Order: sequence, then structure tokens, then C-alpha cells
Amino acid sequence: MASYEMGKHQTVIWAYEHFPQGATCLDVGACDGIWQKMIGEHFIMDAVEVYTPNAKGLTGYRTVYNLNIQDLKYEWYDLIIFGDVIEHMTVEDAQEVLRYAYMRCKDMIIAVPFLYKQGEIYGNKYERHIQDDLTPELFNERYKGFEPIIEYPKYAYYHKAVVK
Repeated sequence: MASYEMGKHQTVIWAYEHFPQGATCLDVGACDGIWQKMIGEHFIMDAVEVYTPNAKGLTGYRTVYNLNIQDLKYEWYDLIIFGDVIEHMTVEDAQEVLRYAYMRCKDMIIAVPFLYKQGEIYGNKYERHIQDDLTPELFNERYKGFEPIIEYPKYAYYHKAVVK
């Protein structure tokens, strides 16, 4: 539920520049639907939200999946957004989810806070940060194949690295 505003505007511009109108997008950990509100008029969006009260409140998406991203099987999305998601998972689970997604999308956005401790919020056990030790260096060590869209000392947005 907690997310920084820094970099969101630049990341929206990045998404518009890299995808045509009507591209498909999967919003993982949609929470309150902030990504749909920011880019929903440009993308055909589906959402995955594990916490039922949040999932029930989501609107504007083509489909809302109320389950853990680890349990969702899909073929392809042009863009997959992991907005403040991987820090809520073990390193192994996050690596598995990102590996699965990597081959099933043109690109992805991974938004991640650094050195951010967080427990349950409003009784939502999924809000706890398991990877509260993340730094840019640890992100690059744990998650290969990504480069920053924009990076701040406390927060960053990554996408698939361009193969050179």
C-alpha cells in the first residue's frame, strides 16, 4: 500500500513512449489500482491482487484475478508491472515469478523501494516487506537482466535490459 510518488510520472512517460495505444498490460499487486488510473486509457489492463478486499474494489480493469501471482498462468502481455511487489516475496519466489514473466512479455516495470521496513498494514499480511534489505546493488545481484528506467536513493523503476 505504501508507495513513493517519485519517478511515477517519468515511468508513465516511458511506458507511453514504448507501447502503442491498446497494448496489453498486467498490473501485479494492483492494490488500489493506481497504475490503471495513470495509464489505463492507453493500455488494455488486467490486474492481479492477492488481498481480497483490495481486489473487490478494483475497477477499470478488463479482468481482476484475486490470487497470488505465483498461481497465475498466462501466455503473453505486452507490459507487466510489478509495482511495489517483489519486496513482499522471498528472493527465491520473486526470482521465479520474474523468470516466468520475463519470457511472457515485451517488457516489464519493476518498482522497488530500498531499505524499507514495513509490517502488516490494515490487517493485510501481504503488506509485510520480506526483502527489506534491498539496495540497488542487491537488486542487480538478485535480479539479472534489468536496468533502471529511473533510480533514486530510496526507490527505483527497472525494466528489461536492452541486449547489446
